[in-house]
Order: sequence, then C-alpha cells, then structure tokens
Amino acid sequence: MENHPPIGYMAPMLTASAAPMPIPGHIDPVPVPRANTPRTDGRVDVVGLSREDLREALAAAGMEPKQAKLRAKQIWHWVYNRGATDFHQMTDIAKAQHPWLAERFVVGRPGVVEAQVSSDGTRKWLLRSDDGHDYEMVFIPDADRGTLCVSSQVGCTLNCRFCHTGTMRLVRNLTPGEIVGQVMLARDALGEWPRGNMASANDDESDEASHYTSDGRMLTNIVMMGMGEPLYNFDNLKKALGIVMDGDGISLSKRRITLSTSGVVPMMARAGAEIGVNLAVSLHAVTKEIRDEIVPINKKYGIDELLAACAAYPGANNARRITFEYVMLKDKNDSDDDARELVRLIKQYKLPAKVNLIPFNEHSGSEFKRPNDKSVLDFQRVLLKQGFTTTVRVSRGRDILAACGQLRSLFGTARGTEKHKDYTALNAIPAQTPVELAQDA
Repeated sequence: MENHPPIGYMAPMLTASAAPMPIPGHIDPVPVPRANTPRTDGRVDVVGLSREDLREALAAAGMEPKQAKLRAKQIWHWVYNRGATDFHQMTDIAKAQHPWLAERFVVGRPGVVEAQVSSDGTRKWLLRSDDGHDYEMVFIPDADRGTLCVSSQVGCTLNCRFCHTGTMRLVRNLTPGEIVGQVMLARDALGEWPRGNMASANDDESDEASHYTSDGRMLTNIVMMGMGEPLYNFDNLKKALGIVMDGDGISLSKRRITLSTSGVVPMMARAGAEIGVNLAVSLHAVTKEIRDEIVPINKKYGIDELLAACAAYPGANNARRITFEYVMLKDKNDSDDDARELVRLIKQYKLPAKVNLIPFNEHSGSEFKRPNDKSVLDFQRVLLKQGFTTTVRVSRGRDILAACGQLRSLFGTARGTEKHKDYTALNAIPAQTPVELAQDA
C-alpha cells in the first residue's frame, strides 16, 4: 500500500532502456509505470525527494546554489527527524523565506479517506492520492514492537486466486513520496516525532475515527506486504527505502525492514544487492500444478527458479533467514505430504529459511476455505521436527479487513475499478479461533 497526495513530483518518463518489465495477470491498459498527475496547485512535495533531488528542486525554483544546499539539509532534518509539515515550523530557516518556500513546495501527507481501529488494536488507513486513487496501509501493534504494512502499488496485477487484493486491477505504481508518506503518517498518528504528538489522521478534528493519540506502541518494523508487488515498482521502492534507512533520515535499520515478493526472480538479486533488506517469499504451494493455479506468476518463474534465486539472495544466512509465507488452504496445500515436500525443497536448496504459516482469511466470493486447527498444527509439526523455525500467524485486524490478503480499496478507484460491495458480507464471516502457537508481525 503506498503514500500520499501524489507528491507534486513528476516521475520521469520511461526511456527505451527503462521499459517496464512484462507483468503477468490482468492485462492493464495503463502503462506501468507512468507519470503521475502533478499537484493542482503546482507545488512540489518534498517528501520522497532525496537530498540531492531536494537541493536541485530548490535551485530550479530560483534559490542560489550555495543556499539551496544549506536549505536542503535543514528541510531534510525538519521533515524526517522532527516531523514538520509546515515551513513555518522550521525555526532555523529565516522567517522571511518561509512564504517563498510555502508558495513553491509542500510537506505532504497521504489524504485519509477513512481510518479504522480493530478490536485487537490493529489500525488501517484507506488513503487517497492527489490524482484520486485509493490504497491502504496497516499498523500492527505488539507488546515489544509495532509493524507497519506498507503498499507499493495501487491495486495489484498478480491475481493470486486466494488474495482479495488480487481482485483489483493494477492502476499504477506508487511514487517514492507515496511510499515514504505512509511511514510519515504512521509516525504522526503514533506521536513519535520529538516535538510531540501530531495525532490527527486527517484535517477534520471532529472525526473521532480518524483521531489517534500515542498508545505507547512504537513503529519499529516495516513490511512491504501491502497492496501490490514491490519488485514491480523497484526504482521507486529503492528510493523510498533509502530515505527510510538513511541515518539522517527516518533511520530505520535494514534489519527491521522486510520486502515480500511473490517471486519476481529477475529483480531479487538486485533487491538484495541494492536495497539489502530482509526477504520474504510468498510461496504458498510446493508443486507446479498447485502454485500455477493459485499464484499465476509461477507460470513465468517456476518453483525451482524461485528457490535458486532465494539461495543466491545477497546477505541471506542463518542470522538473516529468508521467510517463506505459506497461506494454508483447506484440501489444497495443507496436507502432511505438502509439508514434507516443503522440507525437501528447503533442504535441496540449502536455504537459511523460516516458515510462516498463514491460515487462510476467508472472504466473500472466494472458493477457498480455511483449514481446521489440527491440519495447521500437523503441518507445523512436520516442519518443526526437521528443525525449521515455523510460526503460525495469528490473524490481526480481521474485523476491519486488515488481515493478510484482505487489503482492498473499499471505494474503487478513479480508473473504474468496481466498487467493493460486499464489505458487510466479509465482516460477517466468523473469525475462527487462531492457532496461537507463535505470532508473526
């Protein structure tokens, strides 16, 4: 899921050498990536710009080069270290210069359409970009950490059959600012900036559902597991995470960031070498027949090719293991034979791996069912017996459709995606008691 009012920053147009890679799934009439609609007020959003981009933008707006370098450093600090959203808050910049900056630039945040809080404390935001497209992000609080699930695209093109997000068509990639902006908004909501709590999730202070205060649960981890396939938005993702990991920026360690992919094999090595965060792979099946059926990208990059790419992933070792995400579907991929085959594959490729079992979160219209707890436990035992760390994810935020595979814009998009008409029906599906053996963020 990714960030805010389309950053008034125009994404560069593609050149022949930067043509988008072929994408499986729905045929989408919109070229991906494509330039975003600029802000209607003509201002440039500084969120998502690198320090060099920011310096260049200031100089292009008419600021003297030496001053542009200094101001870029100051603005960067106020935006990413102090959470400032207004140039008038930047006290080490001359007051006389504030109006000049405000006329040409903005420190943006995602537009919030709706903010929900689950009975278990999970929070979900439905966000809207400046060009009218909707996407979502989720914050999952725990006693010792808080994890933000971030989107990378508006919609998704992979069409995994069990995933509700996959029923949306891909509209466009999110910009670096729209990705970073999700982190910024979450820090606002949690009151994590040094200058105090900026807890309002939108401009309407009377809207209690959108007003948050710090609850003591800090944002410690980021998972790129929201809407979209992160590796199909590689350049924007790399730039955004560079800001998040920058020691003078948001300064979150790469060891606390996990990138999840359904298996875009050609980009995996680049992700490891150029971004260097933890890797999670949405495996979900151990045979070609079943994975072709439920994860269509497998027809392009098969299981063996995917696992070979995992074995070669830069930085993977026993201290930084690859996580295999495995959504369990009743009578489809949940047998003891499936578990034994998963063990065989991990051993064959000598993978430093851990397995995250995810009992399927049922949703209206899906043909798949959640396996019973015994099947989940039996599957886990096979893996544990072979010495593999195996957790069973406790579904979080299910009552607000924030659980794994449930993210989907409730209000459609400006490109004509059909509206989500079965929200009530989805909420009516009873949530089975989770298998609370271990919890994964």
